[in-house]
Amino acid sequence: MSVVTDRAQRSDAIKPGRRATRRLAIWVSLGLLCLAAVAALMLMQGIDRQLNDITKTYAVRNAARELTHALSQAEASQRGYMLTADPQFLQLYRDAVSGLDSRVATLLDMTADDQGQSARVASITGDISSKMAEMNRTVELVTTERGEEAQTLTETGMGARLMAEVSATLEDFIAEEDAKLASRNAAIDQTRTGLVAALIAALVAAAILAYALLMRSQKQVSTLTQRQRGLLTQNEALEAEVAERTRDIEEARARAERERQRVEALLQDTNHRIGNSLATVSSLLALQMMRSGSEAVRTALEAARLRVHAVASAHRRLRLGSDLETASADEFLSAVLEDLAETQTDGGRVKLRHDLAPIEVSARDATTLGILVGELVTNALKYAFPDNGRGEIAVTFGRNDEGIPVLTVKDDGVGMPPADDAGEPGLGSVIIRQLSEQFGGNPGYRTPAEGGTEVVIVLPELGPAPAPSQKDDLL
Repeated sequence: MSVVTDRAQRSDAIKPGRRATRRLAIWVSLGLLCLAAVAALMLMQGIDRQLNDITKTYAVRNAARELTHALSQAEASQRGYMLTADPQFLQLYRDAVSGLDSRVATLLDMTADDQGQSARVASITGDISSKMAEMNRTVELVTTERGEEAQTLTETGMGARLMAEVSATLEDFIAEEDAKLASRNAAIDQTRTGLVAALIAALVAAAILAYALLMRSQKQVSTLTQRQRGLLTQNEALEAEVAERTRDIEEARARAERERQRVEALLQDTNHRIGNSLATVSSLLALQMMRSGSEAVRTALEAARLRVHAVASAHRRLRLGSDLETASADEFLSAVLEDLAETQTDGGRVKLRHDLAPIEVSARDATTLGILVGELVTNALKYAFPDNGRGEIAVTFGRNDEGIPVLTVKDDGVGMPPADDAGEPGLGSVIIRQLSEQFGGNPGYRTPAEGGTEVVIVLPELGPAPAPSQKDDLL
């Protein structure tokens, strides 16, 4: 009996240290997962910006090459008309020179934010004007049957020198844009590498967390087995006290057996789910939540799972429009809300209703907006309906009378706590505020007369999609 008691005492003395270590490992893994999710979001936004820069560089290069081609076409048509007096060459010449001014103006507008490139274009505008004047004069002389004067004007070499200077400047311009393009391609490759590293870090953290929970389950099974054997040994050694302690021992054995069966079932489920769910972080977090014995850990895991699921859903559900730059907010947010509804593990006790206006937003803003909606709905699911209460969450997105986008999330739950009991804002509230500030907004919380909580966020910097005419001018 003393041996069994000593073992139990040593086991109880070791438990606090092991529990602290496991708890620390779980929180560290959760921190790594959240950090990796935030890093992945920031890297994705960086990739969006770099892709926009690359698209602009391609447009500038094409505009410069089109200007070079138009000048060459005009000069070739002018020479052909001077040599043959064929009206077809005259028509080709007029077609070529008709768009030179607009091409130069477009190139100046596209390089307005680059002083070096803008200066290069500005430096050749005078040469282009002089070259056009020389070509127009030559064509005029040929048209009035003064070919010898046109030939003399050409032999001065002024037009050739002007054309050479313009061509050299444009080639330098295009070379500079090529260098920018190479630099930006290298930068986007580095960003992609960082994104892969962040995802690998998230998977490693998830694997560590799963391993910690698996070890915890195994320790529980071992502890329960040892306790069961100890009870059997004590039962054999204390036969004299059987009459007095039989009832207590049987109850303890029954509890131990039920706990052992629960843990064995949990362990089998753990092995099965780990083998099938390591591919996605969201599924791992859901599995870990089911295996945790601590309510605080379960709450933290659920919050992390919903946030990771919201980020994954935002990127997975994003469907770009025909211009490959914008998305329709109603279709996108509707899909995100469907995913959130499917994450409920209690039979859909809370209904999600939405009224979304077909507002066109950029792809980068759509992703951030989807994460913001996910955070708001997740907070409502967590806090508005305690004790498995039922209710409804309504999500509204549209423009107010001033044309500014407004996001509203309203529930009919228990409402907000009094100001004295609110305490410090949670992680979800901080994320909501930071995401709102990206669009120049600030979340406003209020309790309607009919009860519940309503969050209204005005998003003045969630700009409209670019007009098609503007895109055509750039191209």
